[in-house]
Amino acid sequence: MKRLKFHLILYDNGECRSDLLTFEILVHLGWLDFLTQDIAIDLGTANTLIIHNDKVVVDEPSIVAVDRKSGKVIAIGKQALMMHGKTNANIETIRPLKDGVIADFYAAEEMIRGMIKKINDTKRWFKPSLRMVICIPSGITEVEKRAVKDSAEHAGGKEVCLIHEPMAAALGIGIDVEEPQGNMIIDIGGGTSEIAVISLGGIVCDKSIRVAGDDLTHDIEDYMRRQHNINIGERTAERIKIEVGAALQELENPPADFAVHGRDMMTGIPKEITVSYQEIAYAIDKTISKIEAAIHSALEMTPPELSADIFKTGIYLAGGGALLRGLDKRISMKTKLPVHIAEDPLRAVARGTGLALKNMDRYPFLIR
Repeated sequence: MKRLKFHLILYDNGECRSDLLTFEILVHLGWLDFLTQDIAIDLGTANTLIIHNDKVVVDEPSIVAVDRKSGKVIAIGKQALMMHGKTNANIETIRPLKDGVIADFYAAEEMIRGMIKKINDTKRWFKPSLRMVICIPSGITEVEKRAVKDSAEHAGGKEVCLIHEPMAAALGIGIDVEEPQGNMIIDIGGGTSEIAVISLGGIVCDKSIRVAGDDLTHDIEDYMRRQHNINIGERTAERIKIEVGAALQELENPPADFAVHGRDMMTGIPKEITVSYQEIAYAIDKTISKIEAAIHSALEMTPPELSADIFKTGIYLAGGGALLRGLDKRISMKTKLPVHIAEDPLRAVARGTGLALKNMDRYPFLIR
């Protein structure tokens, strides 16, 4: 406990009078939250996660719903996702990020501001100063970095730092990034796939491609149109990917066939069909091959000593794409290296961003 003494000088009828007031303040962990608020943001193409006080306090889809006439944002996150593909002429749903970078500056700013408001259950009598660490793809340009910082600052950030997604993923997995040892991280998100080799607190070589989960979703939509003459929406394709998505034609524990509802392209009447994981594995094969090619390219750029380390430690998978059935085995067969899936891969980047926030003075790789 600390005792702080405040001397107040009061003026009454021109006379100066000094009174001593003593205030006892219990200083404990988190007391500075009244003045500042530290938050870590995983600003993803598909989902946005916010960590505050070492907890994931916001986990929402990166989407906003806007009134076309007034331009006002009427819903964000899960509420906006429920409207996606079901809007009328007066409402538009927007995904502010495309391929890992901000595509709609205004929508991104409103989304960040709205998600930050969800952190606090109680109303404060003053607005805290926000200190943020936001993760970004390793392959974005300086202009795109500036757009992320500007959006965060306009949403209330007083101090904004950036961290590359592979580095954040490595921290979230539990790798000691400051060790003189090579580790390969593959983060497959919604808009980008980040492949990087990390050593001594920095990225030695990396390969960032704008081929990821969204492309797998579009592959499924195209396949359903071409093969089954059925038109499905993005949300339905995403659901198929989650329920029966696979990277291999043969799985040890295959999922059950999945019933798909859509519009028959010949008759225009709603229709139901059943798809198997083998069909989906065939549909997304080309996109996965592009990710494999990027991994091979990153391995070719890796210095020999770090390649020797990777042979021992293997490859670490993070991001939502890591949950695709059989992907780890497929990459292992392609590279002849062991592949490890991170614990809770969807939140690995967010956890790492939170660790970077707690140790901002320790990590020089943060972009200020």
